[in-house]
Amino acid sequence: MNKIKRTRIFSILREQNPSPTTELVYQTPFELLISVILSAQATDVAVNRATKKLYAVANTPEKIHTLGLSKLKSYIKTIGLYNNKANNIIETCRLLVEKFNSEVPKDREPLESLPGVGRKTANVVLNTAFDEPTIAVDTHIFRVSNRTGIASGKNVTQVEQRLLKFVPNEFKRDAHHWLILHGRYTCIARSPRCGSCIIFDECEWKEREKHAEN
Repeated sequence: MNKIKRTRIFSILREQNPSPTTELVYQTPFELLISVILSAQATDVAVNRATKKLYAVANTPEKIHTLGLSKLKSYIKTIGLYNNKANNIIETCRLLVEKFNSEVPKDREPLESLPGVGRKTANVVLNTAFDEPTIAVDTHIFRVSNRTGIASGKNVTQVEQRLLKFVPNEFKRDAHHWLILHGRYTCIARSPRCGSCIIFDECEWKEREKHAEN
């Protein structure tokens, strides 16, 4: 896909949604960090349902650490992998208090040093909480990038690198949210909703499908 097509795609997405953001409900960078840790292999709806109750009683590193492991588990037990996530969150809270003055780090290296925080989680926090032009590649973004031709790659690392290289700078900060929302509601895994797709005319998937048929 050439630069002109990419620019048209992101211009269309921006016109439809000028101020995209995550569907996770949060008030502070810390709440966002915990929600993103919980969101691995879980829906945003399930995470929001759990954190609504959790954050009402504990929404700082000190308060969640004081809450303790078993009590924390009682709030997040409806979320997949909650035992492992609870362990990571308690240890992350301890480190935030002891090493980072209870503040979420704004730099990648210290952020990724926290338990349960990999590159994707760090990218979401850096982008959403601190307005960094990072792109966290999840299953939705991986699918949309490959299917449309925006940034093809065999794995999430390749796709992330190519998105950072090819997405025009003016769109880079919001590209993560546009792509994930497009993948979640339109360019879905099975039977993509091409008939209602606002970037259908620029998408290269239909061209590859025709070529495959011939």
